[in-house]
Amino acid sequence: TLRQLHAALRDGGVRKHYLALLGGRLPRGTTPIEAALDVDHREGGERVVRVSASGKPARSLFQRREPLSGGWTLAEVCIETGRTHQIRVHAAHSGWPVLGDLRYGSTVANAAARALGLRRMFLHAARLTVPATAGLPAMDFQVPLPADLEEMLAAVRGRKQVEEAGE
Repeated sequence: TLRQLHAALRDGGVRKHYLALLGGRLPRGTTPIEAALDVDHREGGERVVRVSASGKPARSLFQRREPLSGGWTLAEVCIETGRTHQIRVHAAHSGWPVLGDLRYGSTVANAAARALGLRRMFLHAARLTVPATAGLPAMDFQVPLPADLEEMLAAVRGRKQVEEAGE
């Protein structure tokens, strides 16, 4: 059973879905991002990943779930490859940095998010789906958004209502 699960992970059968609050407005529908990623090892073991033609292929699917005030977007991200920092680098490369991301994010957007109560990166592993195999039934694991990220969303949504009332 473990070997079958490993094979599903290796062959891309397992689907990983994340929720991210992005500093930018995603278009409607699904936006695929295909950009090769290269890991640069720095002193002290810090890893920095960059989009590079010489890197390994990486594909992420960004889908707008909810446009929010301030030009932000709540998005679902499904990764088809599993590269280091893939979502964060693809998001920043596309102009939609993950809020709270101190390495690849936007200093200005992060400051605005901190003012609304964000104390960490808004990237949440929300769902994992495993296909049926000879020894396993199909499985679907879902994890609700943690309370602190729910509170952040409520603050952003509340800001929108205040902005609309002032118009």
